[in-house]
Amino acid sequence: MEILTNIWNVLTTENEMLTKIIISPAVIIEDFIIFLLIVYIFRINYTSKQKYTYVFTLSIISTITNFVLHSPYNVIINFLLMFILIRKMFKLNVIYSILCTITPTAVFALIGSLILKPILLLNNISTEQITNIPIYRFGYIMILYLSIYSIIILLKHLKLSINLLENFEIESRKIIIFHTLFGIFTIIIQLILTSFYTDVLPIMITFLNFISLFAYFFISFFSLIKSLKLQVTSQNLESAENYNNTLSYLYDNVKAFQHDFNNMVFIMGGFIQDNDIEGLKKYYKSLENDCNKVNNIALLNPTLINNSGIYNLLMSKYKIASNENVTIHLEYFFDLNKLNMPIYDFSRILGILLDNAIEAAKETQNKQVNIMFRDSSRNHTQIITIENTYLDKNIDAKKIFEKGESSKENHSGIGLWEVKQILNRNNNVNLITSNNELYFKQSLEIYY
Repeated sequence: MEILTNIWNVLTTENEMLTKIIISPAVIIEDFIIFLLIVYIFRINYTSKQKYTYVFTLSIISTITNFVLHSPYNVIINFLLMFILIRKMFKLNVIYSILCTITPTAVFALIGSLILKPILLLNNISTEQITNIPIYRFGYIMILYLSIYSIIILLKHLKLSINLLENFEIESRKIIIFHTLFGIFTIIIQLILTSFYTDVLPIMITFLNFISLFAYFFISFFSLIKSLKLQVTSQNLESAENYNNTLSYLYDNVKAFQHDFNNMVFIMGGFIQDNDIEGLKKYYKSLENDCNKVNNIALLNPTLINNSGIYNLLMSKYKIASNENVTIHLEYFFDLNKLNMPIYDFSRILGILLDNAIEAAKETQNKQVNIMFRDSSRNHTQIITIENTYLDKNIDAKKIFEKGESSKENHSGIGLWEVKQILNRNNNVNLITSNNELYFKQSLEIYY
């Protein structure tokens, strides 16, 4: 009994070092919860290896820094390590990695500030005591972890996540992310200030502070989202206008084809009567080209090409090619909703490759560009192939990706260099370049 009494006395007496030792194993639980918050809020796919690597690496380093370094240096080291792990494991860009690093901290700060005051009142203790007395500290963090884990279960059950950024252009995404980061930073600063006065502030004031911060942040965030959605609506209207132009162009071609149909039959009949097979072949070849033009423009359909940005891109390149008398042949067996790389990186590569193909093809006699989208489920690969007629048969397929290298006059040679940079930050994407006597070929392969 005396031993139990002594243990109880130790656990209920202020001891900063003992408190650190007792709650050290809880770091594993905390890092595990942070990991779940990140992957569920930001809809990140992960493997068991990634999960265990993140939790145990961060737990070991956090435990060491908490004992070796004083605040705030240990916190800075932990945040830097967290940022590096997230960026390297999930291959996210810098902004997203920062957002993934800060968001769990904001959640912990918000929930922690909400439950801290009631715990202090119920136990009649101060902030310093709950920080340095082992049993109170342990109880507080367990309640905090259970509260946040309950939120994670709710997120998982309701399938709530941040996916609004996928609908915006890159500039709009930057505005949203900057606004979010600034809002989270403001909340954290406010909560830190509030924590200094937790002992003297009434619980109602603490609660109202929490609610007002939370409400202000989300109201302003969704107001920004709503205004930026107007940009998406504008883009959709532009897509609809382009589609109307496509339909108009298709109608004109079909109408012209129908108008000339009888003449075509009579002409073909004339070749047959004269037994002029060579003349018939030539006439059929020209007729086949007209048919291909109609078929290609029919493929430029927003219900088939199910991404307004890519549809607009293909439509604009088709118009440019038509103005240069370049024939585009399109084959499309693809679902852009299942694209396994960032749509902005994909559209950038596609635009550069199409520009180069049209530029090269217009200098040739045949003026031909072939584009094929297909999904090879057997090889778990999405393939976009662009091939074009070209003049320079001695082109160096490796040298063209160097910065400033271009075979065209008055061109900076920056396009394919940018493609190379995009490929370097997407480890599941590869570009295969080849050429033969007829075509220069670029195959973008996206592995999944």
